[in-house]
Amino acid sequence: MARAAIRGRLTWLLAEVVAVVAETPRVRTLVMLCPGWTGHLPGQHVDVRLTAEDGYQAQRSYSIANPEDGEHLEITVELVHDGEVSPYLIEELRVGDMLELRGPIGGYFVWEPGHGGPLQLIAGGSGLVPLMAMIRSQDALEVPTRLLVSSRTWDDVIYRDELHRVSRRPSIEVAHTLTRSQPADWDGYKRRVDRSMLVEVTYSPAEKPLCYLCGPTGFVESIASTLVQLGHDPERVRTERFGPTGGQ
Repeated sequence: MARAAIRGRLTWLLAEVVAVVAETPRVRTLVMLCPGWTGHLPGQHVDVRLTAEDGYQAQRSYSIANPEDGEHLEITVELVHDGEVSPYLIEELRVGDMLELRGPIGGYFVWEPGHGGPLQLIAGGSGLVPLMAMIRSQDALEVPTRLLVSSRTWDDVIYRDELHRVSRRPSIEVAHTLTRSQPADWDGYKRRVDRSMLVEVTYSPAEKPLCYLCGPTGFVESIASTLVQLGHDPERVRTERFGPTGGQ
Protein backbone atom coordinates (compact mmCIF):
# COMPACT_ATOMS: atom_id res chain seq x y z
CA MET A 1 0.00 0.00 0.00
CA ALA A 2 1.12 3.53 -0.64
CA ARG A 3 1.51 5.10 2.79
CA ALA A 4 3.20 8.12 4.30
CA ALA A 5 5.79 6.92 6.78
CA ILE A 6 8.94 7.84 8.64
CA ARG A 7 11.16 4.76 8.60
CA GLY A 8 14.57 6.07 9.63
CA ARG A 9 14.09 5.57 13.38
CA LEU A 10 12.60 2.10 13.14
CA THR A 11 14.46 -1.12 13.81
CA TRP A 12 13.65 -4.70 12.85
CA LEU A 13 12.14 -6.86 15.58
CA LEU A 14 11.56 -10.61 15.76
CA ALA A 15 7.98 -11.75 16.29
CA GLU A 16 6.77 -15.27 17.03
CA VAL A 17 3.64 -16.52 15.30
CA VAL A 18 1.35 -17.82 18.06
CA ALA A 19 -1.81 -18.44 15.99
CA VAL A 20 -2.96 -18.56 12.39
CA VAL A 21 -6.64 -17.84 11.72
CA ALA A 22 -8.34 -18.66 8.42
CA GLU A 23 -10.57 -15.72 7.48
CA THR A 24 -11.49 -16.76 3.91
CA PRO A 25 -10.05 -19.33 1.47
CA ARG A 26 -7.45 -16.72 0.42
CA VAL A 27 -6.95 -14.70 3.61
CA ARG A 28 -5.23 -15.51 6.91
CA THR A 29 -4.71 -13.54 10.10
CA LEU A 30 -1.31 -13.99 11.73
CA VAL A 31 -1.34 -13.48 15.50
CA MET A 32 2.13 -12.66 16.80
CA LEU A 33 4.00 -11.92 19.98
CA CYS A 34 6.64 -9.27 19.38
CA PRO A 35 8.98 -8.55 22.33
CA GLY A 36 10.01 -4.91 22.30
CA TRP A 37 6.89 -3.75 20.46
CA THR A 38 6.09 -0.23 21.68
CA GLY A 39 2.45 -0.06 20.62
CA HIS A 40 0.55 1.34 17.67
CA LEU A 41 -2.53 3.27 16.59
CA PRO A 42 -5.48 1.95 14.55
CA GLY A 43 -4.68 2.57 10.88
CA GLN A 44 -0.92 2.06 11.13
CA HIS A 45 1.00 -0.75 9.43
CA VAL A 46 4.20 -2.79 9.63
CA ASP A 47 6.86 -3.93 7.20
CA VAL A 48 7.43 -7.69 7.06
CA ARG A 49 10.79 -8.95 5.80
CA LEU A 50 11.61 -12.45 4.58
CA THR A 51 15.18 -13.64 4.02
CA ALA A 52 15.95 -16.65 1.81
CA GLU A 53 18.79 -19.10 2.45
CA ASP A 54 20.84 -17.43 -0.30
CA GLY A 55 20.45 -14.04 1.39
CA TYR A 56 17.77 -12.66 -0.93
CA GLN A 57 15.32 -10.46 0.93
CA ALA A 58 11.78 -9.34 0.17
CA GLN A 59 9.56 -7.11 2.25
CA ARG A 60 5.98 -5.90 2.10
CA SER A 61 3.75 -3.65 4.18
CA TYR A 62 0.67 -4.96 5.97
CA SER A 63 -1.94 -3.08 7.95
CA ILE A 64 -2.24 -3.89 11.64
CA ALA A 65 -5.56 -5.54 12.39
CA ASN A 66 -5.80 -5.28 16.17
CA PRO A 67 -5.92 -2.34 18.59
CA GLU A 68 -2.94 -1.77 20.84
CA ASP A 69 -2.46 -4.73 23.16
CA GLY A 70 1.02 -4.79 24.65
CA GLU A 71 3.36 -6.95 22.57
CA HIS A 72 0.47 -8.68 20.81
CA LEU A 73 0.20 -7.90 17.09
CA GLU A 74 -2.05 -9.12 14.27
CA ILE A 75 -1.84 -8.71 10.51
CA THR A 76 -4.33 -10.05 7.97
CA VAL A 77 -2.79 -11.20 4.70
CA GLU A 78 -4.50 -11.83 1.36
CA LEU A 79 -2.88 -14.30 -1.04
CA VAL A 80 -1.41 -12.80 -4.21
CA HIS A 81 -0.51 -15.79 -6.36
CA ASP A 82 2.45 -14.19 -8.11
CA GLY A 83 3.65 -12.34 -5.02
CA GLU A 84 6.95 -12.86 -3.23
CA VAL A 85 5.76 -12.60 0.35
CA SER A 86 2.07 -13.43 0.72
CA PRO A 87 2.31 -17.02 -0.66
CA TYR A 88 4.81 -17.86 2.07
CA LEU A 89 2.75 -16.17 4.79
CA ILE A 90 -0.43 -17.92 3.64
CA GLU A 91 0.82 -21.36 2.61
CA GLU A 92 4.07 -22.02 4.50
CA LEU A 93 4.11 -20.11 7.79
CA ARG A 94 3.29 -22.12 10.89
CA VAL A 95 2.74 -21.47 14.60
CA GLY A 96 6.14 -21.11 16.25
CA ASP A 97 7.81 -19.57 13.20
CA MET A 98 9.53 -16.20 13.50
CA LEU A 99 9.02 -13.10 11.37
CA GLU A 100 10.99 -9.89 11.07
CA LEU A 101 8.83 -6.80 11.60
CA ARG A 102 9.45 -3.07 11.45
CA GLY A 103 6.95 -0.53 12.70
CA PRO A 104 4.58 0.92 13.50
CA ILE A 105 4.52 3.06 10.37
CA GLY A 106 2.11 5.80 9.30
CA GLY A 107 0.66 8.87 10.95
CA TYR A 108 -1.95 10.21 8.54
CA PHE A 109 -4.40 7.32 8.24
CA VAL A 110 -4.97 6.80 11.96
CA TRP A 111 -7.93 7.14 14.28
CA GLU A 112 -8.04 7.34 18.06
CA PRO A 113 -11.14 7.51 20.28
CA GLY A 114 -10.22 11.10 21.08
CA HIS A 115 -10.81 12.01 17.45
CA GLY A 116 -14.52 11.38 17.95
CA GLY A 117 -16.96 10.82 15.13
CA PRO A 118 -19.17 10.04 13.48
CA LEU A 119 -16.94 7.62 11.63
CA GLN A 120 -17.58 6.74 7.99
CA LEU A 121 -15.52 3.70 6.97
CA ILE A 122 -15.46 2.37 3.40
CA ALA A 123 -13.44 -0.73 2.47
CA GLY A 124 -12.66 -2.58 -0.71
CA GLY A 125 -11.55 -6.19 -0.12
CA SER A 126 -8.57 -6.42 2.22
CA GLY A 127 -8.80 -2.65 2.69
CA LEU A 128 -11.08 -3.62 5.56
CA VAL A 129 -8.09 -4.54 7.76
CA PRO A 130 -7.07 -1.10 9.14
CA LEU A 131 -10.72 -0.06 9.38
CA MET A 132 -11.42 -3.13 11.49
CA ALA A 133 -8.65 -2.06 13.84
CA MET A 134 -10.53 1.22 14.27
CA ILE A 135 -13.78 -0.60 15.05
CA ARG A 136 -12.07 -2.99 17.45
CA SER A 137 -10.38 -0.12 19.29
CA GLN A 138 -13.76 1.36 20.22
CA ASP A 139 -14.42 -1.43 22.72
CA ALA A 140 -17.20 -0.15 24.99
CA LEU A 141 -17.27 3.31 23.41
CA GLU A 142 -20.36 4.38 21.52
CA VAL A 143 -18.82 6.22 18.57
CA PRO A 144 -21.42 6.45 15.77
CA THR A 145 -19.92 4.41 12.94
CA ARG A 146 -21.05 3.33 9.50
CA LEU A 147 -19.06 0.76 7.55
CA LEU A 148 -19.51 -0.06 3.88
CA VAL A 149 -17.67 -3.18 2.68
CA SER A 150 -17.25 -4.05 -1.00
CA SER A 151 -16.31 -7.69 -1.71
CA ARG A 152 -16.35 -9.95 -4.75
CA THR A 153 -18.49 -12.65 -3.14
CA TRP A 154 -19.93 -13.49 0.28
CA ASP A 155 -17.13 -16.02 0.80
CA ASP A 156 -14.57 -13.25 0.25
CA VAL A 157 -15.84 -11.08 3.12
CA ILE A 158 -13.05 -10.85 5.70
CA TYR A 159 -14.06 -11.01 9.40
CA ARG A 160 -17.58 -11.89 8.26
CA ASP A 161 -18.85 -13.35 11.55
CA GLU A 162 -17.29 -10.57 13.60
CA LEU A 163 -18.87 -7.95 11.36
CA HIS A 164 -22.24 -9.55 11.99
CA ARG A 165 -21.67 -9.33 15.73
CA VAL A 166 -20.50 -5.72 15.79
CA SER A 167 -23.44 -4.69 13.60
CA ARG A 168 -25.68 -5.51 16.57
CA ARG A 169 -24.23 -2.59 18.51
CA PRO A 170 -26.55 0.42 18.45
CA SER A 171 -23.66 2.66 17.40
CA ILE A 172 -22.43 0.65 14.40
CA GLU A 173 -24.12 0.07 11.04
CA VAL A 174 -22.61 -2.34 8.50
CA ALA A 175 -23.56 -2.52 4.82
CA HIS A 176 -22.21 -4.93 2.21
CA THR A 177 -22.07 -4.93 -1.55
CA LEU A 178 -21.08 -8.05 -3.50
CA THR A 179 -19.77 -7.24 -6.95
CA ARG A 180 -19.37 -10.65 -8.66
CA SER A 181 -21.84 -13.14 -7.22
CA GLN A 182 -24.34 -13.29 -4.39
CA PRO A 183 -26.10 -16.00 -2.36
CA ALA A 184 -29.56 -16.94 -3.58
CA ASP A 185 -31.22 -15.17 -0.64
CA TRP A 186 -29.05 -12.04 -0.88
CA ASP A 187 -30.96 -8.80 -0.37
CA GLY A 188 -28.00 -6.42 -0.17
CA TYR A 189 -26.23 -4.41 -2.84
CA LYS A 190 -25.05 -6.23 -5.98
CA ARG A 191 -22.79 -3.68 -7.70
CA ARG A 192 -19.69 -1.61 -7.37
CA VAL A 193 -19.88 1.34 -5.00
CA ASP A 194 -21.40 4.30 -6.82
CA ARG A 195 -22.81 7.73 -6.09
CA SER A 196 -26.33 6.59 -5.31
CA MET A 197 -25.07 3.90 -2.93
CA LEU A 198 -22.94 6.44 -1.07
CA VAL A 199 -25.93 8.74 -0.71
CA GLU A 200 -28.00 5.89 0.71
CA VAL A 201 -25.58 4.39 3.24
CA THR A 202 -23.13 7.11 4.33
CA TYR A 203 -23.48 10.04 6.69
CA SER A 204 -24.51 13.31 5.08
CA PRO A 205 -21.96 16.12 4.74
CA ALA A 206 -23.96 18.10 7.31
CA GLU A 207 -23.10 15.46 9.92
CA LYS A 208 -19.36 16.10 9.29
CA PRO A 209 -18.16 12.51 9.53
CA LEU A 210 -14.52 11.52 9.61
CA CYS A 211 -14.18 9.39 6.48
CA TYR A 212 -11.58 6.64 6.12
CA LEU A 213 -11.33 4.85 2.77
CA CYS A 214 -9.08 1.87 2.09
CA GLY A 215 -8.78 -0.46 -0.89
CA PRO A 216 -7.43 -0.66 -4.45
CA THR A 217 -6.25 2.65 -5.90
CA GLY A 218 -9.08 3.12 -8.40
CA PHE A 219 -11.72 2.20 -5.83
CA VAL A 220 -10.40 4.67 -3.26
CA GLU A 221 -9.83 7.56 -5.68
CA SER A 222 -13.30 7.23 -7.20
CA ILE A 223 -15.06 7.16 -3.83
CA ALA A 224 -12.99 10.01 -2.38
CA SER A 225 -13.80 12.16 -5.39
CA THR A 226 -17.50 11.35 -5.15
CA LEU A 227 -17.64 12.14 -1.44
CA VAL A 228 -16.10 15.56 -2.07
CA GLN A 229 -18.55 16.17 -4.91
CA LEU A 230 -21.38 15.33 -2.51
CA GLY A 231 -20.17 18.09 -0.19
CA HIS A 232 -17.87 16.33 2.27
CA ASP A 233 -14.92 18.34 3.56
CA PRO A 234 -11.77 17.08 1.76
CA GLU A 235 -9.83 17.55 5.00
CA ARG A 236 -12.08 14.93 6.65
CA VAL A 237 -11.66 12.33 3.89
CA ARG A 238 -8.57 10.20 4.50
CA THR A 239 -7.40 7.52 2.11
CA GLU A 240 -5.19 4.45 2.06
CA ARG A 241 -4.70 2.56 -1.18
CA PHE A 242 -2.87 -0.27 -2.86
CA GLY A 243 -2.28 -1.27 -6.49
CA PRO A 244 -4.30 -3.70 -8.64
CA THR A 245 -2.54 -6.72 -7.11
CA GLY A 246 -1.79 -5.24 -3.73
CA GLY A 247 1.91 -5.84 -4.34
CA GLN A 248 1.88 -8.48 -1.64
